[in-house]
Amino acid sequence: MRLSEREHEIVAAGAEAVGMSIAGFLAHSALAAARDLDRTAAVIATQQDTLAALFALQRQLGHANNNLNQAARALNSGTYPEDLDATIAAVHSAVDNLRHAAARLTDPHAERPAA
Repeated sequence: MRLSEREHEIVAAGAEAVGMSIAGFLAHSALAAARDLDRTAAVIATQQDTLAALFALQRQLGHANNNLNQAARALNSGTYPEDLDATIAAVHSAVDNLRHAAARLTDPHAERPAA
């Protein structure tokens, strides 16, 4: 089994906290997860939902980037683009959603933003 350095630190800290070896802790945790597949599936589903949200945010920010570049060109030519305020609001919304998604990745019990 391969773990990133950060994942290894988390597992090692968990093992130490309960007085187990890393191998014993991993075995015990895997067996506990296998015995409660509904709960395990719910955690995985939450992570998948969060990853899907992050990919959607990436697309949204790509569109906003394009709109902001067009707005900058218009402003440089002396024109105020009519959709600039909406684009800025969309960027702020994406940033808020990104913060919530990051919080869900680090704390699966974090509250979801209101739709």
